[in-house]
Amino acid sequence: MEQDLEQRLIEIETALAQSEKYIDDLNDIVIEQGKKIDYLIKQNKYLLAKIEEDVVKPLSEETPPPHY
Repeated sequence: MEQDLEQRLIEIETALAQSEKYIDDLNDIVIEQGKKIDYLIKQNKYLLAKIEEDVVKPLSEETPPPHY
């Protein structure tokens, strides 16, 4: 009887250790994804700012091509 309880306790501890490992691994993945999302947000803001800078000017503001 005591041996059965000890075996069950070992199995529970093993399962708990595996669960903790999975949680740590998932936490690392979430942290890495958060960093990537932050980078992509910054990059998106930069690209949007560049697009707004490079908007085509109205024809009245455009300089004529060199052949004119």
